[in-house]
Amino acid sequence: MIFTAGQIAGILEGELEGNPDIAVHKLAKIEEGESGSLTFLANPKYTSHIYTTKASITIVNKDFVPEQQLATALIKVDDAYESFSKLLEYYNQVKNNKVGIEQPNYKSETATYGEGIYLGAFAYLGNNVRLGDNVKIYPNAYIGDNVTIGDNVTVFAGAKVYSETVIGNNCIIHSGAVVGADGFGYAPNKDGEFKKVPQTGNVVLEDNVDIGAGTTIDRATLGSTILRKGVKLDNQIQIAHNVEIGEHTVIAAQTGVAGSTKIGKYCMIGGQVGIVGHIAIGDRVRIQAQSGIGRNVKDDEVLQGSPALNYGDYNKSYVHFKNLPKITNKINELEKKVGQ
Repeated sequence: MIFTAGQIAGILEGELEGNPDIAVHKLAKIEEGESGSLTFLANPKYTSHIYTTKASITIVNKDFVPEQQLATALIKVDDAYESFSKLLEYYNQVKNNKVGIEQPNYKSETATYGEGIYLGAFAYLGNNVRLGDNVKIYPNAYIGDNVTIGDNVTVFAGAKVYSETVIGNNCIIHSGAVVGADGFGYAPNKDGEFKKVPQTGNVVLEDNVDIGAGTTIDRATLGSTILRKGVKLDNQIQIAHNVEIGEHTVIAAQTGVAGSTKIGKYCMIGGQVGIVGHIAIGDRVRIQAQSGIGRNVKDDEVLQGSPALNYGDYNKSYVHFKNLPKITNKINELEKKVGQ
């Protein structure tokens, strides 16, 4: 896609200094800018690059005053970083604004959808599927029976949404994600063999939930696995059956949450965290990467380690751990002196 400096200045409500007809077709870092690219300057430590960049257009703060001649057109805005982010969002909206139904695909006769639908080739819509307006179902995506999806939802290529799942508005499900697979429910019989417990519940994603590529969210045994509004999951995360995640909680890649655990609102959970089942984690909790959580966690705790400790206690303990050989040597020397 090609945009002119005049168009970009209009979108951002910025002040243009340069030729309004200069066109760009790609984005670049300021130090890597080349002809036909758009970049931005927000961090003062990169200021020197604006005098050497070959980018055709640069977004800058309104208070920027060049000290040398520039080869790039300027668009001056209140906040260059925020405006560049706004432009990226606009670009994605335009780029992903696919509309229409590609062939071949499968749509059940009982499936319904609203306006602005995009249904990619080889997509599958099962019985009684309900899609809202401006839903984008990319190629090879699977939408199972009795699934309900709200407005402005995107399901990228190869994602699988199992039956009975309920998805709210403005959600994104990335490629390879699986929503609604059976929970890991098995019970041993008298011979010690594990027999499958039927998983008859579903998954509920409320509004503005993002699911990363390769992430799996299991259906509940009974009731629902629930991700409240604004939850953001990174790639390759496992959310087990009957888990509930509170509003606006974010979780980084490769984290696993075992069954029936409840996570509160506004939590931040780092990568490769392991959380046991049947516990409660409070609101605004911070868990550092690679921590293991095996107990209930109160509101506002900050944890690290495996098993996880209070963040401050962990750092103090780690200092002693690093010095353990020295401490051991001192103890050995003291024992020798006492023995003499």
